[in-house]
Amino acid sequence: MSKASAKAALELIPAFDIVRITEAAAVAAARLRGRGDEAAADEAAALAMYRELLQLPFAGTVVVGEGEEGEIPHLYIGETIGACGTGAPVELAVDPIEGSTLCAKALPNALAVIAVAEPGSFLKVPDIYMDKIAIGPGFEDGLVDLDASPKENLERLAKAKGVKLSEITACILDRPRHGRLIEAVRKAGAAIRLIGDGDIAGVIHTTEPQDTGIDIYMGVGGAPEGVLAAAALCCIGGQMQGRLMAANEEQRERAAAAGIKDFERKYSIPDMVSGEVKFAATGITDGSLLEGVRFTNGMISTHTVTMRSQPRRTRWIHTEHRDLSEFA
Repeated sequence: MSKASAKAALELIPAFDIVRITEAAAVAAARLRGRGDEAAADEAAALAMYRELLQLPFAGTVVVGEGEEGEIPHLYIGETIGACGTGAPVELAVDPIEGSTLCAKALPNALAVIAVAEPGSFLKVPDIYMDKIAIGPGFEDGLVDLDASPKENLERLAKAKGVKLSEITACILDRPRHGRLIEAVRKAGAAIRLIGDGDIAGVIHTTEPQDTGIDIYMGVGGAPEGVLAAAALCCIGGQMQGRLMAANEEQRERAAAAGIKDFERKYSIPDMVSGEVKFAATGITDGSLLEGVRFTNGMISTHTVTMRSQPRRTRWIHTEHRDLSEFA
């Protein structure tokens, strides 16, 4: 299929069809919210997302998924889903629960996430680590850089925003590996918002600092989550760099199997996501940008953000589901 035909095929997928996918996953996960069972919640969300994808008129190939083929039953990398594999081809990047621990503990900012794009749009990454730095829109290109020190990046951002460095807040995953980064950020004089999980949400939060209080995302998280975060920024605007990392022998083997040899390369947003992209995220638990799923009086309420890259457009959707059979 030509690039023009692939783009035309993507145009045929309504935004609300994509929203239904993340709504289904979010509701399934929310039913197990706060139960302390990450695996059960993740399995329920993945199955709900998979079943919804089967109903859509495209042949979606999972590029960013839940794992490798043979490790999981659904949403594995390379799986083709929808229209019995006969519809228009698109690429899928999925995360049925972004923040499984957050859902299991009923903590803020657990999301169900999907991005749909033309074939060849998403950077193919195995389940390894990625060092990331991200800021929101409105700044000159190259303002922050993975090769600069934390202090230098924070100083550049504070100067560009016209504020004191002490007024900048960095979002960082609360992990032992970030001990030196946390120390450097605090020594520079900036504040830190530590998060237990959910670095897709952490990156997206940089685009609305007036609402979230987060100005910059820094640190090492999952590579698949990095591509999904880049998909969101592709639609909203902003800057992001990522560098792949192998933390152990298993990750090095995954990287080798995927043909990744260069761990020095810095990936920008166009390197990770290109072409026409549609993105949706539904809140599972309450967060800074999205409300979580509500179960009240025979009704289910969901809150979703849907985006597209060309033209850039963002919609916030509150939905009251009164026909509960759609989530049976």
